[in-house]
Amino acid sequence: MIEEEKKMEISKTYDSTQIEKKWYAYWMEHNFFAPAEETDKKPFTLLIPPPNVTGILHMGHVLNNTLQDVIVRYNRMLGKPTLWLPGVDHAGIATQNMVEKQLAEQGQDRHKLGREKLVELIWQWKYEKGDRIIEQLKQLGCSCDWSRLRFTMDEMLSRAVKEVFVSLYEEGLIYKGKYIINWCPRCVTALANDEVEHCDEEGKLWHIRYPAVDGGSYVVVATTRPETMLGDTAVAINPRDERYKHLIGKELHLPLTGRRIPVVKDEYVDMEFGTGCVKVTPAHDPNDFEIGRRHDLQQLLVMDEHGIMNAAAGLEFEGMERYACRRKVVEMLTAQGLLEKIEQHNHAVGHCYRCHTVIEPYLSDQWFVAMKPLAERAIEVVESGEVKFQPERWTKVYMHWMHNIRDWCISRQIWWGHRIPAYYCLACGHMVVAKEVPHSCPQCQSADFRQDEDVLDTWFSSWLWPFSTMGWPDETHDLTRFLPTDVLITAPEIIYLWVARMIMSTLKFRGVIPFHTVLLHGTVRDEIGRKMSKSLGNSSDPIDIIESVGADALRFSMIFSTPKGADVFYTDAMLETGRNFANKIWNAYRFIMMSAEQTSFACASDELALELADRWIYSRLQQVIDESREHYEALRLNDAGQCLFQFIWDEFCSWYIELAKDRLYQRDDERKRLTVKYILLDVMQTAMRLLHPIMPFITEEVWQSVKTLFPMPEESLIIAAYPVADNALIDPAIADEMALVQESITAIRNLRKQVNLPPASEIEITIIVGDERQEQLYRQYHTYLNKLARVRQADVGTALSKPAQSIGAVVRNVEIYLQLSRLVDLEAEKERLGKQMEKLEKELSAIRNKLANENFVQHAKAEVVEKERAKLTEVGTKVELLRQQLENLG
Repeated sequence: MIEEEKKMEISKTYDSTQIEKKWYAYWMEHNFFAPAEETDKKPFTLLIPPPNVTGILHMGHVLNNTLQDVIVRYNRMLGKPTLWLPGVDHAGIATQNMVEKQLAEQGQDRHKLGREKLVELIWQWKYEKGDRIIEQLKQLGCSCDWSRLRFTMDEMLSRAVKEVFVSLYEEGLIYKGKYIINWCPRCVTALANDEVEHCDEEGKLWHIRYPAVDGGSYVVVATTRPETMLGDTAVAINPRDERYKHLIGKELHLPLTGRRIPVVKDEYVDMEFGTGCVKVTPAHDPNDFEIGRRHDLQQLLVMDEHGIMNAAAGLEFEGMERYACRRKVVEMLTAQGLLEKIEQHNHAVGHCYRCHTVIEPYLSDQWFVAMKPLAERAIEVVESGEVKFQPERWTKVYMHWMHNIRDWCISRQIWWGHRIPAYYCLACGHMVVAKEVPHSCPQCQSADFRQDEDVLDTWFSSWLWPFSTMGWPDETHDLTRFLPTDVLITAPEIIYLWVARMIMSTLKFRGVIPFHTVLLHGTVRDEIGRKMSKSLGNSSDPIDIIESVGADALRFSMIFSTPKGADVFYTDAMLETGRNFANKIWNAYRFIMMSAEQTSFACASDELALELADRWIYSRLQQVIDESREHYEALRLNDAGQCLFQFIWDEFCSWYIELAKDRLYQRDDERKRLTVKYILLDVMQTAMRLLHPIMPFITEEVWQSVKTLFPMPEESLIIAAYPVADNALIDPAIADEMALVQESITAIRNLRKQVNLPPASEIEITIIVGDERQEQLYRQYHTYLNKLARVRQADVGTALSKPAQSIGAVVRNVEIYLQLSRLVDLEAEKERLGKQMEKLEKELSAIRNKLANENFVQHAKAEVVEKERAKLTEVGTKVELLRQQLENLG
């Protein structure tokens, strides 16, 4: 064993900003984020849920991307060629809305500019500002292979979109038709069912009389949207409803319109709901649309795409905004005596997921994907376990949606996005669906075409993400090597919009599953349970946090506080956990390195002079290696964080380092001194390997520094091997002996507290043990008691008696007594304890009297009574402890 000594300088405080920039640049420069080009190992692949190009990092992104990065870094350390493929979504509606707002501030709009100019402006914005969230993800420490960065409007991905559209159209799985769709009057576009957010609202139910044409009677219908009655083309009743059989085939006057509408019979009508009569508005309600198709009713559209009433609504209402029209309709019905009653009515109201405008069911020409044929195989792979959801409860949610899947409306009436590859002949009107503009019309041979004005739903490019990002439809090396991917980590709110659709598309076009595991994490909420959002003003800026406490502290705090699949309730106080942990690691590292004084070792393990604490820390380290591996593999990342926190902070820093200090400064026993330095460096570098996936920056800094004293073969911690436990070092007997010593030290510290001894005061104790093995343990490691409990002298034996004027504690079968005669003024201590006892007994009596008062118990709030009962127990315990202490003092 050889030691050479030099002096080293280490900053007293941890500078996260400087260290994080340094190591991220180093990793990028050395291309460590790219998968190693090995062929003999199965790669590990993870696809990023692409953030919107308009996005700015928020706390939801922090949770999602930290979870992903932890898993990626862990698998990279297992030696797997690891690919985390990044990308950005073009976010059709959101991006166009944002640019249009900027235009409005300049007094312009898209219609004045025209389609080509608007799209050009959006591309310009994308090139100038679209990489903002990517740079923020880098600040968080995300180790994506940025050389493979994808954008859903890239040429490669656009080619895949056209290929899929044409293929599905040719199979009859994409079709165009006039259907009721969800329409946003603000965004002026269709929305898929999954893009509509439903919120319970307090509304009204208006009951309206529709007089019979033949006079003398009327029917009553109820509606939450009275303005849509202007588009009614029938009233429906159930054919089995005896109350209204006489009306079948007859006509009713539609109030305010001068029109007559028929009474039709339809099984859809629920006889038990309301009056049993249903107004039918085929152009403004999806259920009414189906009734209308069954009875060949007119589809009368009474408002335009902006929610403004049109000419079909009648002269009195034309040009009115829909809610103004509602008020006018109610006013006129009341004046004509046709409004029977108004009821308060709670119901779910659909809102646009982008701008939160109330959506309007609207009849329109749209493009659809027939989903049921695609869903069949996607159901099978989850039922068979090929694709697993974690937590498992989400499997039922997925299955329910898939078994009840509806066709997907994929057309959007905006300009930013993948334009639908359908072309209309200007000469004869024939439609051609093709990847490129047709050379000639197959019907009339004309070469003049116009392309469909609509663009595809943003999710249409996103559902191809697993294979379009790897070069499909070409057969690429990446497709062969990295698909299927391994894990998808995302939020449950897009399980329908994205996860399910990716499973369907990948099975359809590649014949394989896109991933074998889907980890659905919770939502980041504020301390009162609200989802964090800019609109509520309750979301902290992650970049401000990173600049304040560092990315490692933010990452660790989020992981530590978020159980698998559960919501996280964020407060700024959470950050103290990560910041304090980073500081603890830095202080321990600084102490170890300064104490080691640039020691270079040349030693074999059998040269180490190991004692109890050394064998214990190595035993615990092997167990923590196994435990952390198990947690990482099972995606229980907060368990991994808590396991490592407890080991590094409590066991390594608070126990081992403290016990090691005496040997560090022993000049008379060089072997012991070098042994403890070796172990400190070895445990520290191993702990940094274990923690690296969660806190990559500080661990790389510490590990690289330790490497200067403790040679290791790897170039960087990011590609270093994750430790494998040496089970031969796990020793239950050593763990039990060390636990007894630790419990004894804790008990002695508590005895010191009972009599308020100053920390520097040395004490004498008596330890009555149960057997000779325990006696030998306490004698051999008396220095541990001296170091951590200031025990100057300990009398240890199996046949000792309890000393007079002492207080004691029992640890397992061991009795420990603190002798007080030389430490405290016994009479003064008795007086002090007596006064405390008197005060507490008065408080105890008052609580008992209150709880004996039946009037209080019966009329006070339950939580107040429960609080008093808890105080009774707490104060009673304190009294008993004081009584015991007074007895010990004689």
